[in-house]
Amino acid sequence: MGSKLYTIGRFVNADSLIRYIEERRHEDGGYCFVSVLDDTNVNDTYYAVKIYDLLGMKVPEPEKTVEFLERAIQPQTAVVAIAMAMEGLAILGAGDVAREHVGIVFTKYNPLEGRFAVGLGGSEEFGTATPLEATYWVVKAFKAIGYDFSPDEKEAIRTFVMKFRNGNGYGVKGPTTTMTYQALHTLRTLGYRPPKSPHFKNCELCGEWGGFTEVPYSLPPYLEPTFYASRGLELQGERPDCPRRHIWFIRQLQNSNGGFRRSLELGISNFQNTYRALAVLDFMNRFI
Repeated sequence: MGSKLYTIGRFVNADSLIRYIEERRHEDGGYCFVSVLDDTNVNDTYYAVKIYDLLGMKVPEPEKTVEFLERAIQPQTAVVAIAMAMEGLAILGAGDVAREHVGIVFTKYNPLEGRFAVGLGGSEEFGTATPLEATYWVVKAFKAIGYDFSPDEKEAIRTFVMKFRNGNGYGVKGPTTTMTYQALHTLRTLGYRPPKSPHFKNCELCGEWGGFTEVPYSLPPYLEPTFYASRGLELQGERPDCPRRHIWFIRQLQNSNGGFRRSLELGISNFQNTYRALAVLDFMNRFI
């Protein structure tokens, strides 16, 4: 058993977690979070790779998953999904394969032409991807595969991201945890040093709740802002005020099938939620 899996197994049912992932791998090398469906997709496959990587475990038959992710990089594929496929390839040691398809990204995402994702398509957070979200994923993927933007491209992206600056964070109508993290991560990845934001701390819930919220002084907590706030604190070199309570919150989200849902209320498991829950546990465990 990998060291990370052993550590995380102190808090959640690790055996059912691994079964949840393994039983949803298909012959084509892809994954589908609904085990009875033979409908493998980039999102689930990307998060399966991320889960194995976080736990320090090898992806079963990685060559099949490499082929699956490379096939997914097509002109008709949404830019967020292309970025996921590229990062997944990098984690699997196939960054060179991903770099062969960089040109497809620039047909959809070209900061020098003011195009911050043409035909945005699917999103992680909002139903349809926002240009800031697409920017975050593309920048993250290019970093993973070792592809550098030119200085002019970096400055164009920085100018675009700064349009979302809102108070002490980033957002459209007001700062949100998701958009604040995506903006800060993008800027720092490009080599800029934006000031620290107090937004993540303002969204932390201790007491009886645990977890983080999307906007300050609100309820209830959800997994996605808890994940992004944890990432934001890590990015800024800060620590949470009540890590044990956040671990308690995450533990409540594991379903009987081993996967995780997004809230304390009933909900289905999926790979995205499962990876985010494990990442939060991994971060919070450093402070207890």
